This record gives sequence, C-alpha cells and structure tokens, in this order.
Amino acid sequence: MRLLVQRVLNASVSISGHTTARIGKGLLALVGIEPADTAEDIAYLAAKLVRLRIFDDAEGVMNLDVRQTGGEVMVVSQFTLMASTRKGNRPSYIRAAGEEFARPMYERFVEAVAQEAGRSPATGCFGADMQLSLVNDGPVTIWMDSKRKE
Repeated sequence: MRLLVQRVLNASVSISGHTTARIGKGLLALVGIEPADTAEDIAYLAAKLVRLRIFDDAEGVMNLDVRQTGGEVMVVSQFTLMASTRKGNRPSYIRAAGEEFARPMYERFVEAVAQEAGRSPATGCFGADMQLSLVNDGPVTIWMDSKRKE
C-alpha cells in the first residue's frame, strides 16, 4: 500500500462539477492499493499518517501531528500510485489491485484513519473520475510505502 501525503491549507474533491468533500488545514492522503496488501499494511499506514509530525510547533519546527493541530484529513483512492514506468513511456498499472479487492481495503483504511484520528476523514468517491483541488502548505509532500517502511 502506498500513500502520497500532502500537508494542505485546504483541499476539495469535485465530481461532475459538484464539490463532494472539502477540508481546511490538514492532510490529503492519496492511497494506492496492491493485491498483496493486508490488514497490517492498513494499520501501519493509518497510524503513520495520523502521527506524522509535519506541522509547525510554536518555534516553527515540524513537531506536531494532525491531531495536535486540530487539522482535518482527506483520503482519496488513486490506483495510479501503483504505476510502473520501468518500460517505455506508457505507465503500467498491473500492480494496482482490482476493484473487488481495492474497494474494501480502501474502506478499511478510511475506518482505520478515523479510529486513529478520533474522527472520520473526508473522502473521495472510489472509482469515480474526480478532480482534486488543493493548496499544498510548505510545500510538504511525503511518500510512504508499507512494503518499504522508510
């Protein structure tokens, strides 16, 4: 499972021109799921996401997590995070899990984030053609992979 996490001033999801979710200051997490992902991957990344200390403390040092700042979280599924660009110029998505596996894993991840954060995150709509708008704060963008734990 992969996450692309962005510290944002705000973010929103629109589908067919209608805003379906919106957050203020907090975290936007794009989630890629592969067939080898397990409940352990979900637990690991949900905890890391919510505990990620990338918000400034009183001294301007990135030392606080999203809960400590009262920030919000948005979670959006994005199968393209599993892309392989090794061969040619057209990405391969063969490593991305199919909907029958990925949708329940995504839903479990959203539930795990809600438990860790103490409130439900805003979400995209799994499988929909979405448009995301965001203001990346910093910019701060962090890549996490449950198989590589770096």
